[in-house]
Amino acid sequence: MKLRRPPLLDAVIALLFVAMNVAEAFSNPDVTSPLQHVGIAGLALATLAWRRQYPLVVAALVVGSNVITDPNGEFTTLLSLVLVSFTVGSETASPRAWWGLGLVFVPFMVVSVVHGFVPSDLAAGMVFFIGPWAVGQLLRVRTASTEGALARAAQLERTRELEAAKAAADERTRIARELHDIVSHSISVVTIQTQAVRRRLGPEQAAEARDLAAVEATAREALAEMRRLFGVLRTEGEQPLALSPQPGLSELDRLVRQVDSAEMQVDLRIEGDPVPLSPGVDLAAYRIAQEGLTNALRHAHASQAHVLVRYAPGRLDVEVADNGRGLRRTSSSNGGHGLVGIRERVALYGGTVELEPSSTGGVRLAVSLPLKETTT
Repeated sequence: MKLRRPPLLDAVIALLFVAMNVAEAFSNPDVTSPLQHVGIAGLALATLAWRRQYPLVVAALVVGSNVITDPNGEFTTLLSLVLVSFTVGSETASPRAWWGLGLVFVPFMVVSVVHGFVPSDLAAGMVFFIGPWAVGQLLRVRTASTEGALARAAQLERTRELEAAKAAADERTRIARELHDIVSHSISVVTIQTQAVRRRLGPEQAAEARDLAAVEATAREALAEMRRLFGVLRTEGEQPLALSPQPGLSELDRLVRQVDSAEMQVDLRIEGDPVPLSPGVDLAAYRIAQEGLTNALRHAHASQAHVLVRYAPGRLDVEVADNGRGLRRTSSSNGGHGLVGIRERVALYGGTVELEPSSTGGVRLAVSLPLKETTT
């Protein structure tokens, strides 16, 4: 068996015990053969450097050397037995820990009986051997409990990161599918209008008809490529991607009426002069308001919610505030995934997201989306 390199601290402790043993061997008149004493006990004490790697083997060597040399109560002997008792308790699990305790305690009691047992010997054995062993066992249990808690916390953190990554990927897929619907609908409109214009042209406009036919063919080809590209985003059993327009802020009144109930009252306020929005921004604003209301109703259990849509120069602000349970008590996995979706949508258009306590004690979700100055 190849010995592992002992820790520096354990090696220093072993060297200190060997030095103490040498000093006692030559200073104690009861030691008849100091060289033999140092050779046997010193070699056993040197193995204390590996006491944590091989606790039972080291305990057996130390106890055996003490019995052979018959040290007559030397301080080094007692201290080494206390150390190996503690080490056996802290480094071994049941049943080996009990075997190690017996390995130290039983020889001590046998020697006590041989030399004339007195009750104080039992008390000394309990104090110097059983006591350190019990402390070592308690330390082992506490260390294992701490390591287990740290491992569970690390696993939980990894699980959260995986769930957050999956939520972000799922939301990006959902956004891509919705943008596919928007772009596909626009290309379909271009194709139909181009075809209608081409059919109204007369024979004298053959060149223009050919150009429009080329535009029409390119549009149809682009639409087919988009359908093939985004077809992989469909889940199993899902219906084919629709080409109908996605909802926008024009549907916000209907959304508020659907959510408004005896369970939660919702009011909608629109500030500023509405301007035409691109389909993507229009959809993103609607989804943000929808997610904010869903979170207020399902996760925050709010009784009131306020939706604000503000048209400001160069930007569109969407705010949802509620009087629910607040940020800490609503930080569930569902609510967290909804916020991931909002952040993904806002990042797509270079906007900003704020999530903070509301004035009513709930949550205030504030999103700002930049708008082009010449939105059509």
